[in-house]
Amino acid sequence: MNKYVCITGGTKGIGKAVAICLAQSGYSLLLTYGSDQASAEKTRQELEEGYDVKVLTLKADSTDRASIEVVGQFLEVNDILLDAMVFNAGITCRDPFEEMSLEEWERVFFANVHYPVFLLQRIVGRIRKGGSVVFTGSLMGVHPHSVSLVYGTTKSAVHALVRNLVKHLTPYDIRVNGVAPGFVDTEWQKTKPAEIRRNIENKISLNRFCEPGELAEVYKMLIENNYLNGEVIVVDGGYSYK
Repeated sequence: MNKYVCITGGTKGIGKAVAICLAQSGYSLLLTYGSDQASAEKTRQELEEGYDVKVLTLKADSTDRASIEVVGQFLEVNDILLDAMVFNAGITCRDPFEEMSLEEWERVFFANVHYPVFLLQRIVGRIRKGGSVVFTGSLMGVHPHSVSLVYGTTKSAVHALVRNLVKHLTPYDIRVNGVAPGFVDTEWQKTKPAEIRRNIENKISLNRFCEPGELAEVYKMLIENNYLNGEVIVVDGGYSYK
């Protein structure tokens, strides 16, 4: 029996790294994406050709309420039962506190908190007993975010969500955990100026950014370890330890 995992925002960045890690172990994948169809198709081809697994992609923008039903119906029409659901898609807003609009605040909250909650509500019946749900939190949900108030606040909410959902998913025999990544060497981080990267690295005990593959292994562990439940695992290389 094929094991199926759905990853929101699974065609780029952390989501893609998790997809690669799971493909290496033979998982079939459903990867959602927001708008970049070309990147999604490229990722699908790379995974199918590189690891001989079934990979489906689906446009489902986490800022669009209609995407909840898009994912739900796709699973039903294709008769897909999931062994794990990874909520990875998220957005930020870097407007200064003094200039941030209520509309942007609500948009980030919808994508990072409301969307995964109500998508999970919609599809929980299509997650197998003994299955796993994994959320992507953030180190910025642990330490105050100096740039984006709404991002740090929503990721703190995601961490609380993980712990609270344990009681609600117990009747379904589904575990729920989260990963709080620190600074990961994805495309987003590679564009940072060298001086800013050095300043960050100087705060990390291991003196470097996390490799995407190293982080992905933590997601795989949370999916496969049957006793981890209600945990948010911080993966930051020892941030602020020196």
